[in-house]
Amino acid sequence: MLAVWIVVAVVVALLLWTVFTYNRLVTLRNRVENGWSQIDVQLRRRYDLIPSLIETVKGYAAHEREVFQRVTEARTQAMGATGVQDQASAENAVTAGLGRLIAVAESYPDLKANQNFLALQEELIGTESKIAYARQFYNDQVARLNTMIQKFPPSLIAGAGHFEPKPFFDIDEPVRGPVQVDI
Repeated sequence: MLAVWIVVAVVVALLLWTVFTYNRLVTLRNRVENGWSQIDVQLRRRYDLIPSLIETVKGYAAHEREVFQRVTEARTQAMGATGVQDQASAENAVTAGLGRLIAVAESYPDLKANQNFLALQEELIGTESKIAYARQFYNDQVARLNTMIQKFPPSLIAGAGHFEPKPFFDIDEPVRGPVQVDI
């Protein structure tokens, strides 16, 4: 009789562990998805700022068409990116383009003093900080999920539940302020 109770206790403990592990994996997967949606919100906000920034700079440096075109193309590519790796690559192009755009603006003292430009630049810097925070949150959640998926014995539950490792969102450091570049 005691052996039956021991077997029942082991089965119940195993069942509870399985349910707990599965629920933990679901929680981690949902946090990763939430983290990605937060990145997406901030990236959309960044994309909305770019046309206004370009128009403001154009008023002072209309002859810098190539820079404007590159930033616009990078923005369009980033808006259409699918998947974490594709998005990271596109964001690197946007960041580089914005760096060039800010560098062009640095060459025009009247533009640097323009209140609209200063407000847009400040908004962009704030958005870059939010993107960095959202990226850190996302990457932390990805690390937790990927670690749990790879650990034994949770890997058994992860395999049965079709949990897949998620990629990290690695991008170059964004523009933090005025960039000094010789053009």
